[in-house]
Amino acid sequence: MKVKLFDYEDELDLEEDINNFISNKNIKVIDIKYQVAVSIFSEEQVFCFSALIIYTDN
Repeated sequence: MKVKLFDYEDELDLEEDINNFISNKNIKVIDIKYQVAVSIFSEEQVFCFSALIIYTDN
């Protein structure tokens, strides 16, 4: 069993990278954990979109 972690400031970048990763025919996805974090820096909102994919090699 292995894990792969993705972390982006934009949800579309996260979506694209996850789709590219799971399209690999040499892996079997077991689970995907998704999380969003928001913080304030000065007067700017900062978003962090992350996902953990648990998988095995075929």
